Amino acid sequence: MTTIRFLAQELYRLTRQVEELEKALRGAASENDRSRLEAELFQARRDQEHYRSLLAAKKERPVV
Repeated sequence: MTTIRFLAQELYRLTRQVEELEKALRGAASENDRSRLEAELFQARRDQEHYRSLLAAKKERPVV
């Protein structure tokens, strides 16, 4: 069973990763680097949204 704490930690890690990738993308020199970073950023944002929705669903459930 996944805990709220784990989900929150993963969401925080992914948020930091997204911020780092956005920063790297702004400073990307070559088109090849830019394409790779854009793909990584897309996946990181997707994962971030997934964990955000999991965390929201977990928080909405009443404790039984």
